[in-house]
Amino acid sequence: MAALSDQLLVYAILAYTLAMLAYAVEYSFGTRGLVNRVATRELVPVGAPSPPLAEVPEAPALDPARVTALAGRGALGLTALGWLLHVGCLVTRGLAAHRVPWGNMYEFVLAACLVGATAWLVLLVRRPQLRPLGLFVTLALVLLLGIDGMLLYTKIIPLVPALNSYWLKIHVTAAIIASGTFLVGFAAAAMTLVRTGYDEGKVRFPYPLGARMPSADALERITFRIHAFAFPIWTFAVICGAIWAEAAWGRYWGWDPKETWSFIAWVIYAGYLHARATPSVKRTVATWIAVLGWVAMMVNLFGVNLFIAGLHSYAGVK
Repeated sequence: MAALSDQLLVYAILAYTLAMLAYAVEYSFGTRGLVNRVATRELVPVGAPSPPLAEVPEAPALDPARVTALAGRGALGLTALGWLLHVGCLVTRGLAAHRVPWGNMYEFVLAACLVGATAWLVLLVRRPQLRPLGLFVTLALVLLLGIDGMLLYTKIIPLVPALNSYWLKIHVTAAIIASGTFLVGFAAAAMTLVRTGYDEGKVRFPYPLGARMPSADALERITFRIHAFAFPIWTFAVICGAIWAEAAWGRYWGWDPKETWSFIAWVIYAGYLHARATPSVKRTVATWIAVLGWVAMMVNLFGVNLFIAGLHSYAGVK
């Protein structure tokens, strides 16, 4: 089972990579080509003679609208395939370990990315017009899973005593759900800023990428909704962590590096939601705060686990 899990991870990364390339093709050709073509097509009244054959332009060898449609459908299918392989990777890891498969940093990133992929697919079903975001969501998934598999991989070992608790299923699960959802929220926030910069006439990279993004208002609204959903879950995770700390170490809070950065991320995300609800604060400023929140989450995940010694040093990386 452990070997199968490792193989499924490779296949999942490959599927997400192919999905990313398909999203890139769709993004490059433009998602509105077919709509524009249909809207501008000349209408012929019923019963009117057909135009002469010579007046009908020859179809191009490569129809951008058709390429866009095929790439879009392929991207969706490959994303779903990657998700299924990802689920299989995590399930077989858990079966091999005989426990929930998030007892170290490798497994945590694996599970958080699965939540991110799930959140993206749910968002895509509810808001198909946001499909151009798929390029950046799958890019984040490929990068994180690649780092996870190459640098953070850990063989299956028994849990350290401090983690052998039912709180692992509660606290860490909540942290995984929040982290994976924040991933999609970060992609939406970053593209909101890119689209806003493009609308303002900025020409330096990455602002030209906003040309084929949905409107800045639509991206900003979905950014807020994603963060409004994830923030209470992160709050619950922090509270559960404090309760678990009291049971394990005899105190609720000790300003351990992991506790400190979890709290910093919580404050930043709370600041984002507050700024978003304050009319006098520009939406761009609030969105930058959301991006800063993701930076704090990455410091909490990689910086604290790999470079800072503390009571939460459970990365398991050898």
